[in-house]
Amino acid sequence: MMKQLEVASFVRATLLGFGAILLWSALAALTAAAGDTPPFQLAAMTFALGGGLGAASWLRRPDAVRALRQPWPVWLLGVGGLFGYHALYFASLRLAPPAEASLIAYLWPLLIVLFAAFLPGGRLHARHLAGAVMGFAGVAVLMAARGGQLSLDSADAPGYALALACAFTWAGYSVLSRRFGHVPTDAVVGFCLATALLSAAAHLAFETTVWPRGAGQWLAVLALGLGPVGAAFYLWDVGVKKGDITLLGIGSNAAPLLSTLILIATGFADPSVWLLLAAVLVVGGALVSRGFQGRRAAQAAQ
Repeated sequence: MMKQLEVASFVRATLLGFGAILLWSALAALTAAAGDTPPFQLAAMTFALGGGLGAASWLRRPDAVRALRQPWPVWLLGVGGLFGYHALYFASLRLAPPAEASLIAYLWPLLIVLFAAFLPGGRLHARHLAGAVMGFAGVAVLMAARGGQLSLDSADAPGYALALACAFTWAGYSVLSRRFGHVPTDAVVGFCLATALLSAAAHLAFETTVWPRGAGQWLAVLALGLGPVGAAFYLWDVGVKKGDITLLGIGSNAAPLLSTLILIATGFADPSVWLLLAAVLVVGGALVSRGFQGRRAAQAAQ
């Protein structure tokens, strides 16, 4: 009975992690709908909303605020992961072509699969790697379709380096979170609020304030703060700490595919044959790697 409960908890946590991936799929469409608000200003606004969402739950659970009492390594990992990822990503887009920089930054699902092998009890099977590589190939096809012919220019090397650091930052945050599994998810509230403050400081230092125009853009900002930049981070925290982190890494390749479908559905992008090829690669990668799911669940119950 106990093993069955542990397996159920393992599967539930993994599904919650996939919930974060689904929410991140709406990130591009909602960002486009939010208008011309500068990146760091948008991050400050949405992370404040995301942190506020978590803090609001403390009204019914006053003791949850104690989750903020964490040693400095936990805060370094949490804030470094959330703010570090976004700061590096925004900076890379300023110094390199967006399509190429985004593709390099999206190495993080593949890196999660590789890094997870070094966790206690972790193993890297050939089908894990094959599935992750196929998924990344699908992402590459999508980026090429969006940005035209992908071409890495040495003049853009600083931007590419930042994009690569961005990928390592999020993969490292996700995998190292597993080693801090005892830290409650309520601590992410503090990480979000700290990220909002740092983003606000970066905005004041590097950007000109541009507020959303009209109810539609404000609603898009609200949706971003409650979803992709709010609930998604809480769901991801549960997933990477208590679920199948390798499967989540491979499944994360579906986010840009779903994102493109949402952009098409909302009129921000046009359909193409490349989308079909990307879908085949991403879904095929997930199917190739899926054979280990049952064994991982069984191992988690032992």
